[in-house]
Amino acid sequence: MLVPHGLAGLLAQSGLVPRGTRVFVFERIFAVFLVLGTLVGVVVIGYMLYNAYKYRDDGQEPTDADRPALGELPTGGGKGKKLFTSFALSAVVVISLVAWTYGTLLYVEEGPSQAESLEIDVEGYQFGWRFTYPNGHVEDSTAGGVLRVPEDRAVRLRVTSADVFHNFGIPEQKVKTDAIPGQTSETWFQAEETGTYTANCYELCGAGHSYMTAQVVVMEPDEYREWYENLNESAS
Repeated sequence: MLVPHGLAGLLAQSGLVPRGTRVFVFERIFAVFLVLGTLVGVVVIGYMLYNAYKYRDDGQEPTDADRPALGELPTGGGKGKKLFTSFALSAVVVISLVAWTYGTLLYVEEGPSQAESLEIDVEGYQFGWRFTYPNGHVEDSTAGGVLRVPEDRAVRLRVTSADVFHNFGIPEQKVKTDAIPGQTSETWFQAEETGTYTANCYELCGAGHSYMTAQVVVMEPDEYREWYENLNESAS
């Protein structure tokens, strides 16, 4: 089912579409689907149990004119009004949910503007990751290098590959994108807490695939700024 950009845009402008880190957005999507799925399940099962009790065989002659006889398909009451109402409500719920999810995923795909983001180039190779910062500094995972990023700032990754297909992902930050030779794919994330995370390759790329990992260190903004300035001083 296709949802017009206009409807998704209206939902985004209304404030109903969640904004924030990728982790927050995907947690909100999961919560919405969990609540709606549980609600629909409760309504359907409850209505089924109600009808099973209402039309149970109690040994007495049926007094309900709409009650189906043994072997007869139920026709429903209200001359189709109940059926139409149920279809209409279902359509409204489904279309609204698809539009809301579509608008949310549009935000995830676009991410913050480049002016607000720290851009880092990521290059995959058999079997490691190479990170290049805006000042030209390079960290290589096979040589003990790590990807360092500041806390509470959007980081835009420009990912490619030097040899075969790879896939760069940080599961804790809900970020993953392909690394394709000769092409560059972009993704982003924003870490809410300092700490050390693990980046993996999620594309089978050879005998050393399972060892193709890298550490991602999220630093406090002041600490990161000091580290980055020291890189500039050492380079000069």
